[in-house]
Amino acid sequence: MAAKSSRPATAKDRALDYVKTQVLTGAFPGGELISEGDVAAVLGMSRTPVREAFLRLEAEGLLRLYPQRGALVVPVSPDEVRAVIEARLILEQFAAGKVVGRGPAACAAVFERLSGELRRQRDAAAADDWREFLDADRAFHAITLDESGNAILSGFYSTLRDRQMRMIGESTLREPHRVATIMDEHLGIAEALRDGDLPRALRAVQAHLASTVRAIGMAVEPSLIGG
Repeated sequence: MAAKSSRPATAKDRALDYVKTQVLTGAFPGGELISEGDVAAVLGMSRTPVREAFLRLEAEGLLRLYPQRGALVVPVSPDEVRAVIEARLILEQFAAGKVVGRGPAACAAVFERLSGELRRQRDAAAADDWREFLDADRAFHAITLDESGNAILSGFYSTLRDRQMRMIGESTLREPHRVATIMDEHLGIAEALRDGDLPRALRAVQAHLASTVRAIGMAVEPSLIGG
């Protein structure tokens, strides 16, 4: 892996990181109109780097620009939610099966790694550090994919990161107790894998994804019910 550049972040870098984080965490919710001037004032910079950041995020599908008016935060669409959840269901259940198939030692090792991310989530929730919580959430789910032994699927799963973060942000805005629910559901997945109980692990993954869909306000697909 290449070493990170030591160059200081440019104004454009800072603007991009700030706006993207606000969108992904739900601080700028879908449907909200944001302005270059407001963001520039918060960051203490000119509008030019903010405009460049807006253009980049429009290309990524997170913003829609309206000249003289600002940028609309593109809402998460039902089709996008459905596609991400279906992909996650296939990948996470596949990974659970591979981990359990490797035997008790592998299950115990995975449980230790999952437990570490659960502790990080609890600490982040207690500190009201939403960005850290979301990073730990992403890392929690990536562990099982990493341990599946399939680098191609693990790499594909990592491309869902931004979409997953947005969906978590949306779900917590709608459901005040969602953070506690997420941690409880993660514990259920981790304990099922620790015990090598594949049917229970598959049900725990289904339940976790189904509750995310419900929290966003969508109907749950039959594939996420029971099984």
